[in-house]
Amino acid sequence: MKKKILFVVSSTGIIGPHNRVTGNLLTEVAHPYEAFKKQGYDIDIFSVKGGEAPIDMVETDDSTNIAFLNGEGLSKMKNTESIESIPSLADYDAVFVPGGLAPVVDMPDNATVQNILSSMYENGKVVSAVCHGPVALINVRLSDGSYLIEGKNVTGFSIAEEEGYAKEDVPFELEDALKARGAKYSATAPWQAYSITDGRLVTGQNPASAQGVAERVIAILQTSQASVAANTI
Repeated sequence: MKKKILFVVSSTGIIGPHNRVTGNLLTEVAHPYEAFKKQGYDIDIFSVKGGEAPIDMVETDDSTNIAFLNGEGLSKMKNTESIESIPSLADYDAVFVPGGLAPVVDMPDNATVQNILSSMYENGKVVSAVCHGPVALINVRLSDGSYLIEGKNVTGFSIAEEEGYAKEDVPFELEDALKARGAKYSATAPWQAYSITDGRLVTGQNPASAQGVAERVIAILQTSQASVAANTI
């Protein structure tokens, strides 16, 4: 059966006391999208509020970004439906949250985002996020009251990276917030690719890690598909 991926993206275009223009980082949307598309997966993009989901850092010297912008991906980002209108989470095999500074604004305290991530995880689906995207995980609780990321190996945009990027614009350090929830946080050198898997939870550190996150999600889905096939023989 064809796999189906749910992208949950931010609706925010401004962040911080200086009204910094932001959005969903193009590379972190485009690279996973194109990787999933190459596998033949169906991909739906829903945003927090619906409508056009803002895109940040449009790098057109990147062939994968160009493929996304010239394909149906850009149209989907411009015409999203709200996460409040997702018909059924049961239809999806994995959920992915890209970064950019935008999700820092509208995801940490969003009850619907939290419900999507907790429900997907507790129903055996893959939960994934990259860069600032793991901010969506920091307040997610499971049905037993524990935090989803408690005791889990995770990564996300590091303090060292934020220092030279948006320290004055973000309300807190993502690295600190993940650790405060009991996550086993790790990171590599700033701006180098780093992604990790802990069961059905996949996280990536920065824009360079977006492809790796997608590849890890695909690996989990292929393994589960192979297991199902073996059990039906």
